[in-house]
Amino acid sequence: MGGLNDSVVTEFVLLALSCSWEKKVFLTLICSLLYLGVILGNLLILFLVIFDSHLHSPMYFLLVNLSLIDVGLSSTTVPKIITDLLNDDTVISFQSCMTQICFIHTIGGAEMVLLIAMAFDRCTAICKPLHYLKIMNPKTCVSFVITGWVTGVIHAMSQFLFVIKLPFCGPNKVDSFYCDFPKIIKLACTDGAELEFIVTANSGFMSMGTFFLLILSYSFILITVWKRSSRDLSKAFVTLSSHITVVFLFFTPCMFLYVWPSAPPSLDKNLFIVDFAITPVLNPAIYTLRNKDIKVAIKRLCKKISYSRFC
Repeated sequence: MGGLNDSVVTEFVLLALSCSWEKKVFLTLICSLLYLGVILGNLLILFLVIFDSHLHSPMYFLLVNLSLIDVGLSSTTVPKIITDLLNDDTVISFQSCMTQICFIHTIGGAEMVLLIAMAFDRCTAICKPLHYLKIMNPKTCVSFVITGWVTGVIHAMSQFLFVIKLPFCGPNKVDSFYCDFPKIIKLACTDGAELEFIVTANSGFMSMGTFFLLILSYSFILITVWKRSSRDLSKAFVTLSSHITVVFLFFTPCMFLYVWPSAPPSLDKNLFIVDFAITPVLNPAIYTLRNKDIKVAIKRLCKKISYSRFC
């Protein structure tokens, strides 16, 4: 990516990493534990779905892809933060900053589409159970995943191609843990207000649109179940509660960051922890603690491990 921009600025300083020694130790410990939880929790889901034949279904195929996306999204920022805190390094090169932004928006866009696919999967399973396997066939599932990644790339590149052309010749201090389009545009040596609005509207509209589409989907499912039998409403809500929780965890920080781009720096930093560390580590817990099939699969795995030890 070198040579794409002839800016004087070759690196950015992440001010959020410039803190006291005690705070650095605390942040390093918290980020390390959360990232370890992200890796282990999501790899557990990946391992269970691959090796347990009872979980070979469209819903769990999409869940595995969500786990991989969560690992990817967390890995774009958290490991670098841990490394920088340990090395007292608060600088990120221009190329690394742009690369980080592209990965964040590509993976984020892919996750939005995947959450829509998971909502469609639950809608089909509950509203059209007899046609479920026909509609959610392997080709459909793979198409959802491919569409997600293509959408993510288009979403990221549509903003990146404008930002990379901006001249950066003066300020290089970013009051955050990571790079993102709105923060970087403010540092350009030209009036980037119009571009900042376009970029913020792009991400904000995509986040808001996807969020409301998901809420409408789950509301439609609950209304459909309620019309059939009010007794099944609580059962359907329990089934969907994990999906709804994940949606709120993922989109709440996104909407604050892009719909309210002038949010206070302290709120911005706290939302970063939620979006890149807490949500990816909670997703496996939400889906395992509220999912009977996953619980049974874990028990089967434990029995196999115990049996192999005694054999």
